Amino acid sequence: MKIYTRTGDEGDTGLFGGGRVGKDDPRVEAYGAVDELNSAVGVARSAAVMPRIDEVLAPIQRDLFAIGALLATPDHEKMKEQLAKARIDDERIAELERAIDAGEDELEPLKSFIMPGGTPKAAALHLARTICRRAERRVVALQRTVPLPQLAIIYLNRLSDLLFVLARVANKRSGFGEVTW
Repeated sequence: MKIYTRTGDEGDTGLFGGGRVGKDDPRVEAYGAVDELNSAVGVARSAAVMPRIDEVLAPIQRDLFAIGALLATPDHEKMKEQLAKARIDDERIAELERAIDAGEDELEPLKSFIMPGGTPKAAALHLARTICRRAERRVVALQRTVPLPQLAIIYLNRLSDLLFVLARVANKRSGFGEVTW
């Protein structure tokens, strides 16, 4: 099988489970932003090995694949299958919250805005956070016209908070510190 199919040459694309839409369709924008986020998380994982941080990020990439598949299908039964496959449920959200809390336990409380940057690992995590926020906005926009599980938005909301905390932790563990605004 070749990577190119020529089926999208006219500006449309196939959805998971059937059907075609324009490549600028809100559904494609949403799952495209989630795909971009997944790549950004991959860049953050590769920036510098930090085992405890990377152990948190690895399953997130699997979650993001499942959320992307969920967004790419108009079939509600298949959506449920993708959520179950990813195990995106209240317990998974609680796991993200526990990871946020564990990271915050290492940090001084915020007293001002933090400039994104620092070490390559932290900078990559900050970039992933901003892409996560865009993905969240795209999913919220899609949800205005298409019924979607609320857990997808909740997951992305918690994930952006987690990425922010992990960026701060990466800077602290490296001894870089933070630049405030």
